[in-house]
Amino acid sequence: MINLDSVGYSYGGGDLLTDISLRLAPGSFHFLTGPSGSGKTTLLKLCYGALMPTRGQVSLFDADLRKLDRDQMALMRRRIGVVHQDCRFLDHLPLSDNIALPLTVSGRDRALEAENLSELMQWVGLSARADALPPELSGGERQRAALARAVIMSPDVIIADEPTGNVDWEMSQRLLTLLIELNRMGKAVLVASHDLALIRAAKSQVQARVLRISNRHLQLAGADL
Repeated sequence: MINLDSVGYSYGGGDLLTDISLRLAPGSFHFLTGPSGSGKTTLLKLCYGALMPTRGQVSLFDADLRKLDRDQMALMRRRIGVVHQDCRFLDHLPLSDNIALPLTVSGRDRALEAENLSELMQWVGLSARADALPPELSGGERQRAALARAVIMSPDVIIADEPTGNVDWEMSQRLLTLLIELNRMGKAVLVASHDLALIRAAKSQVQARVLRISNRHLQLAGADL
């Protein structure tokens, strides 16, 4: 569904990523690791079209990223759910409206989607917080809300940037369970994380490949993970 072929990305006159090849197939689960500043977030942005590669080719659902116009790109991005590291919300809107925001932006009828929204909020354990404003949420609630918002359009691919970085181990396990459930539904999942304990927990439940960015290149991580 998403393919990177010999992709490179330069910033500020220097190479940040070099010769990156990656295929996110239906039902695949990948973890992306690497030290801070190695380019994990940049690679994720290349995968969902927020950045254009300096070299190589990125294909989204068999379409060359460079050949997509603005409207085509918008349609492609509806098939990719992104959980951003900073979990930004509109603070003046209740949680349910924040989660449903992709529906509103895409022109979908909220009334027709009410049941799906209710089920999704129950699935992430936030039904009782539907009317809460984002500043009233805990870190774990914000992360679960970010995941719910990312999947409200039933995307084919889920990309998450450090989704457990600001929560405790119990909440990390809960978020991981949600991601694994999505993967078992046939979604491709790509998670950037530095949490080796979480990665080991995932590998005991699902076939996950662990990739590492090292010296601007993407490598398959060792069996010690």
